[in-house]
Amino acid sequence: MRVGCKALLALAGLLVYSASLAAPMPDSFADLAEELDASVVNIATTKVVKGRGAKIPGGKNDPFHDFFGGDDLFKRYFGGQEEGGKDYKSQSLGSGFIWDEAGYIITNNHVVEGADEIIVRVTEGGRKFEAKVVGADPKTDVAVLKIEPGKTKLKPVKTGDSDAVRVGDWALALGNPFGLGHTLTVGIISAKERTIGMGPYDSFLQTDADINFGNSGGPLFDIKGRVIGINAAKNTQGAGIGFAIPINMAKTVISQLKKDGKVTRGWLGVTVQEVNDDISDIMGLDEPSGALVSEVVENTPAQKAGVRRGDIIIEFDGNRIKNSKQLPFIVASKAPGSVVDMTVLRNGEKVRLSVTLGELEAEKAEVAEADRQAIGMVVQEITPELRDALNLESKTGLVVTDVEAGGAADDAGIRRGDVIVEVNQKQITSLKEIQKELKAAKEGEKASILLLVNRSGGSLFIPVKIPRKK
Repeated sequence: MRVGCKALLALAGLLVYSASLAAPMPDSFADLAEELDASVVNIATTKVVKGRGAKIPGGKNDPFHDFFGGDDLFKRYFGGQEEGGKDYKSQSLGSGFIWDEAGYIITNNHVVEGADEIIVRVTEGGRKFEAKVVGADPKTDVAVLKIEPGKTKLKPVKTGDSDAVRVGDWALALGNPFGLGHTLTVGIISAKERTIGMGPYDSFLQTDADINFGNSGGPLFDIKGRVIGINAAKNTQGAGIGFAIPINMAKTVISQLKKDGKVTRGWLGVTVQEVNDDISDIMGLDEPSGALVSEVVENTPAQKAGVRRGDIIIEFDGNRIKNSKQLPFIVASKAPGSVVDMTVLRNGEKVRLSVTLGELEAEKAEVAEADRQAIGMVVQEITPELRDALNLESKTGLVVTDVEAGGAADDAGIRRGDVIVEVNQKQITSLKEIQKELKAAKEGEKASILLLVNRSGGSLFIPVKIPRKK
């Protein structure tokens, strides 16, 4: 009898413990879905594709193409259109959410990029509105639209704190997948700060709440109905892996886009890398943290402030730098011209520095755009994050991050993810070097250049014709 009582007590304790673990599990998400539905909108876009060379939504050069399953899935849901041929109208669907009662709508840049017409449908009376793009930021894939609601009362979303979100928290995605109308999917946050090679500010929330075609641009909510992210992509190669832009990062971008129609970012002028266990041990650190400066660009804010190669940036503008991925976000969030205090570890000693930030766009955008104009591609210097995200074996060279359909690079067979290591048998390690070679080629007598490309561990020479102005 005594044994039986102990067993019953143990069982009772186990039941109480199990109940406490299960307590956060809601009985239903129905009430929350009803409450949030009116804040989510459907977005339909139309674009006139001007024959060969135009970039259709979901085409092979769309940066989110591979994340949504490649050609077959895109053709199925985008009318079977292919890049090339006669002019035609291409239509696509996406999602968004209401930011305020004045009619500002938030979505992804890739949902509305290049659209000739944008139609937003709201839940209230099923009304449709023509929208215009107030501003868009390809680097974070955020776009702000504006509709004129008139007498229609709009219900804005409430925003949460994406920094406070933890792995294992509930996540709810609301959107317009496959054009089926508002659909709710539920999951959890399965990871944070994910880098997937979509741009210089990759730091996605990862979720197993389904994010399918048409969900792009829609909101990712927490269990209290607050927006914690903007749904952006799904990796079809891994079941239950979707990605959302953290709302804290998006807020700064949205504010600037609403005010100025563009985003300006602070610029430091350094190349940094992760402090791993080996580096931490060699440098005598208590733990692997901070951002190790591997290069200080000449005549930049960093050089003028006294930053040196080998410094480990451990604090920037009052923020403790835990890893190298964190630093670019913090620097970019500051306005150009801001005077910021920073702390570096130098030979084991803390050194305080003050830096006046420059403007990122003024220094970098010109190079990338010139690359596109020259032969129809954009390249980027290889960072540890890009190397990991794209599974690159190369540590030097320039990675191709975009190829313009119908351009010289596309015609030659250059692919996104290729690493260019030589131009005309000259080694290339920086954006300035390739820019110099491309400029010389355009002004020279030869009609093509020879690129040495590393692709999937192998090397091959690819001749690329240089377009001549008529």
